[in-house]
Amino acid sequence: MSDDVTTQIREAIQSAIAENPVILFMKGTPDQPMCGFSARTVAILQSVGKPFAAVNILPDPRIRQELSTVSNWPTIPQLFIDGEFVGGCDIVTEMYESGELQEALGVEGGANGAPDQPAPEPAAQEPAPLTIDNRL
Repeated sequence: MSDDVTTQIREAIQSAIAENPVILFMKGTPDQPMCGFSARTVAILQSVGKPFAAVNILPDPRIRQELSTVSNWPTIPQLFIDGEFVGGCDIVTEMYESGELQEALGVEGGANGAPDQPAPEPAAQEPAPLTIDNRL
């Protein structure tokens, strides 16, 4: 990867983090998460009711590589609030259950107005229909 492309990707990531009060870098999209950790983090954020931006890191592997350089964190998903790296799924889950996430987001309690509740489970997804790529 050329230095110019690396710099452009890193700057785009930093810009997205700066421009969005709450942003989640994830596998897939909030409507169609592509891993369980991303799905759980989305479910938690949605239950809190605070709008958030999301970036799908799957279309270009360079996004993940540069994101890890920016955050110094190797795994996905990654949540940023007010420009600060918060953590991945486990940290977000712990923060939700203790009420720290709601406090960081400036909202009252959880979905029922009370912290100290278990994190919501992601909604069950319909499996994608089986497709066969015929290369005969």
